[in-house]
Amino acid sequence: MNWAIVIVGLVLIVLVHELGHFTMALAVGIRPRSFYVGFPPALVKVRRKGIEYGIGAIPLGGLVRIPGMHKLAGHDVTSFMGPAMREEPGLSAAVQRVRRLVDAEDYPGARAALPELRSEIEAATLTPAARRSAERALRELDEGTGADAYWRQPAYKRILVIGAGPAANILCAIVIFFAVYTTGAPSGNPSTKVGEVDSGMPAAVAGLQPGDRVVAVDGKATPTFDRISQLIRGSHGRPITVTVDRGGTTLTLGPERTVREGDRWIWGFVPAATLAKYSVAHSARLAITDVWRVVAGTVGALTSVFRGHPKGQLTSTVGIVRISAAALKVSFNWYLQIVGLVSLSVALLNLLPLLPLDGGHILFTLIETVRRRALAREVYERVSVVGFALIMLLMVIAFSTGNNPQ
Repeated sequence: MNWAIVIVGLVLIVLVHELGHFTMALAVGIRPRSFYVGFPPALVKVRRKGIEYGIGAIPLGGLVRIPGMHKLAGHDVTSFMGPAMREEPGLSAAVQRVRRLVDAEDYPGARAALPELRSEIEAATLTPAARRSAERALRELDEGTGADAYWRQPAYKRILVIGAGPAANILCAIVIFFAVYTTGAPSGNPSTKVGEVDSGMPAAVAGLQPGDRVVAVDGKATPTFDRISQLIRGSHGRPITVTVDRGGTTLTLGPERTVREGDRWIWGFVPAATLAKYSVAHSARLAITDVWRVVAGTVGALTSVFRGHPKGQLTSTVGIVRISAAALKVSFNWYLQIVGLVSLSVALLNLLPLLPLDGGHILFTLIETVRRRALAREVYERVSVVGFALIMLLMVIAFSTGNNPQ
């Protein structure tokens, strides 16, 4: 159950990011063509006001399709239509006519020629692969030549749409941190109350349960968790008894032997966190402070990576899941703090000026604004290959440091 909660939390972070893009696009007059919870193929879908809403079969966050992300070129049309033209040479005349209009940047003319091209494609006998490629060409033409195509919008609109994804994650982190501080933030001092019992361990065999409050080990009083830990570690594998308060009833569990884990002896349970609540104003200040600390720490970690001295603040997705699951055992609020940190990290990672990340799209929007002309699709694709390689390098570093994240 804990793992399911962890995975849902990570999926929701990605969904919040995509929802930011979606809502801002609508706000500035760019109508997204689809919004999915999860990735296609669709399990369920419905169309409302020209937008396809669906639930995808791959539960990995969300997906929003914004029309005309890149400027359409004539050779894009012939490239997408290539398989169909090879199978049905009669399509060439209509395709070349549309290509000439696109090359001349006569987008109203290209849109006017679309119905004829679509009719010819529908009437043609094509293999499934060629038909899919032709349908993609029609979709790219329709979306890339429309008045609401992303690449045709003023720079400020494009930056708002792209920046809304990371902004949504930052806002999500602030809300989570604020909620945790107002309802009870883990103080870092574990309590004598049991938060989670590891199955198959001596504590579970002895009958220890979450919610029990440990009051003694081997008859020695344990007013703090440090005292509990000291007595258990000092057992060196011999059987111990643990006295607990369970709903007002005192019970003595065991004796059961402790087991060795690394260089210490354990019984197999996780203490609950001690929670501290703060006022609304103080919670807001603490939330903002946390955001700033994560920003500074992430920038420092990334800088150290490029200098060749990684500090270890980066961690992999596997490491994040492991950390989240461990935090959930201690306290749900502690787990929420991890979710907030991950949401903030997603925002900061996406703001790196590398394609295909959001920061890369913002950078290239500024470049296009200076040169007063949109860059071709292939420029984006080539730069994205380099950006993707750098992102993969960061992932490799994250995996190498993920076993000891800070």
